[in-house]
Amino acid sequence: MRQLISSGAPWETIVGYSRAVRVGNVVEVAGTTAQDGATITGLDAYTQAKRILEKIGLAFREAGAGYQHVVRTRIYLTDINDWEAVGRAHGEVFSAIRPASTMLEVKALIDPRLLVEMEATAIILD
Repeated sequence: MRQLISSGAPWETIVGYSRAVRVGNVVEVAGTTAQDGATITGLDAYTQAKRILEKIGLAFREAGAGYQHVVRTRIYLTDINDWEAVGRAHGEVFSAIRPASTMLEVKALIDPRLLVEMEATAIILD
C-alpha cells in the first residue's frame, strides 16, 4: 500500500510531489524547509532547523512513524558555516537515535530567505 501525505502546499500538485510517502514500513519525507505559505519561520539557521524538524515530525506522525524510526537524514545548508547551529537543532531531536546523516552546502534554495532544507527516512520496525 502507498500512502501519500500532503502538507497542503499549493506547489505539491504543480511540481508533482508529496510531503511524505509511506510504502510498507518505509517512510520518506521530502525536502522540507521552514516555509509555511508566504511565511518563513526564523531568520537564522537554528530557528529554521527547529521548524523543519517539527514539520518532519508531523509528517512522520501522519504516516504512523516517529523520530525513533528515523534511520537517515540529509541536511542542505546555503552556508556551511551554519553547521554547528543546525547540528545543535538536529542533535536536540536525534542525539539518542543517531541516524545516519549527511550535511552539505548548496548554492541556493528555492527562496533566498531559506537557509536550511532537510529530508528524512524512517523504517518502522515496531
